[in-house]
Parts: sequence; C-alpha cells; structure tokens
Amino acid sequence: MFGRRKRHTIPPYNKDRKVPVIRSSICTGEQVAGFKDPVSGRFEELMLLRDSRDLQEFLRRYQVEESEIKREW
Repeated sequence: MFGRRKRHTIPPYNKDRKVPVIRSSICTGEQVAGFKDPVSGRFEELMLLRDSRDLQEFLRRYQVEESEIKREW
C-alpha cells in the first residue's frame, strides 16, 4: 500500500505492424514519441520528449534506430 510502486511494463513493439513516429506541434513545439499503426492510422502515445535525453531514452527503451523514426506535424 504505502511505499510500494507498481513497476511500469514496457509495451511490446512489433516492427511488422507499427512504425515509430514523433509528433510535433507546430504551435507549441511539443514533441511526443510513440508508435503508429500504418493500416488504421492509430497513434499510440508513449513519451513526451522535452530534450535530446528523452529521445535517447526512447531509442534505448524500444531498440529503435533514429533513422527509422518518422516525423509528423
């Protein structure tokens, strides 16, 4: 109850069915990293990117290369 934290499990990433995407806001510049299903177009938001360290954490956590990431506005 007190002092115990739930461990957050990392959702699995299926490279065949999802594409890594960074969504950027034109107005505020806010960036969100996640995965998009190319068939349905559904975006799954996973991390807020505040700086380059957050981007590196996303790449490390999900074993994604920076060249694989697509950007959307």
